[in-house]
Amino acid sequence: MRNIFLFLRRYRAFLVFIFLQVVSLWFLFSYNRFHRAKFLGIANEVTGRINAQYNTVEDFFSLKEENRKVHRYNDSLLNLLRRNFMMRDTSVETGNGLLPSDTGNKYRRYFLRPATVIYNTVTSQKNFIQINRGSSQGIKDNMAVISSDGSAVGVVINVSANFSQVMSLLHVQSTVSASLKKTGDLGTVEWDGKDPRYLIMKRVPKSADVKVGDAILTSPVSFNFPPGYMIGIVSDFKLDNTSGMYSLKLKTAANFYNLQQVHVIENLDYDEQVKLNQDTKRKIDDIKKTPR
Repeated sequence: MRNIFLFLRRYRAFLVFIFLQVVSLWFLFSYNRFHRAKFLGIANEVTGRINAQYNTVEDFFSLKEENRKVHRYNDSLLNLLRRNFMMRDTSVETGNGLLPSDTGNKYRRYFLRPATVIYNTVTSQKNFIQINRGSSQGIKDNMAVISSDGSAVGVVINVSANFSQVMSLLHVQSTVSASLKKTGDLGTVEWDGKDPRYLIMKRVPKSADVKVGDAILTSPVSFNFPPGYMIGIVSDFKLDNTSGMYSLKLKTAANFYNLQQVHVIENLDYDEQVKLNQDTKRKIDDIKKTPR
C-alpha cells in the first residue's frame, strides 16, 4: 500500500494531466457532433479490425471441425450420385417369348463411408495409406478409396477393428481398370515406381483417339471402383511397338502429397460378382479336365 501512495505522489502531475485529457476529450466528443461522429467512425474501424483478427484466429482453431462437417456432407451427397445405383433386369422368359416384368426400381450398388488419413507414404516403391476406419465401422478388404474431391486413391488390402491399410495407386503392384472418358477405350493403370506425380496407363488399343489433356476415369468393368471417378489426365503418350498398343503417362488427379479426408466405397455386389467369377473359372477348369 505504501508503494502505491509513493507512486501516486511521484507521478501525480502526469496522472492529473491524463485525467484532465480524458475529461476534455469526453466533453469534446459528447457535445460536438462532428468530433463525436469522427470518434465513432475511428472506434468502429479499430473494433472491426480487432474482431476480424479474432475471427481469423477463431476460424483457424475450428477449421478441423469444419472440415469434418464438410466431409460428412460431401459423403452424403456422393452417396446420392446416380452412378451408385443400378437398374436390375427383372424380365423373365415364359413360353416362346419374353414378358417384361420390370418394377422400374433402382437398387443401391455402392455405398460410401468417410474416413481420415492418419498415415501416408509417397517416397517408397510400395506406398500405403492408413485410415481411421476398420471392420468395426464396416470396412472390408478390396473396398475402393477415393479422395475428398472424388479422385481414385487406392484399394483396401487389410483391416483391423478400427483401422485399415490401403494400397495406394503409387504402389508398383497396384492395377486399376480404367477408361478414356472421351472414347470409352479400356486399359490398365499402374505405377512404374518413379515419379509420384504420374501413373502409367497400358494396353490402350492403337485405334483409340488419344490426345494430351484427355481425362482417364475408373472403368465400368472394375469390381472395386464405381465407373466415372477421375484417375488422371494424359500428359504424354507413345505407341509400344512390341504390343502395338498405346502407353499413356497420366498426371494423377489425386494429390497424394496432401491426402487428409477420403471416402471408402463398398460394392454391395462384390461378393456375388467374385464368387461367380471364381465358380466360372473352376467350371472351365473342370471341363478341360473331363476326357472327351
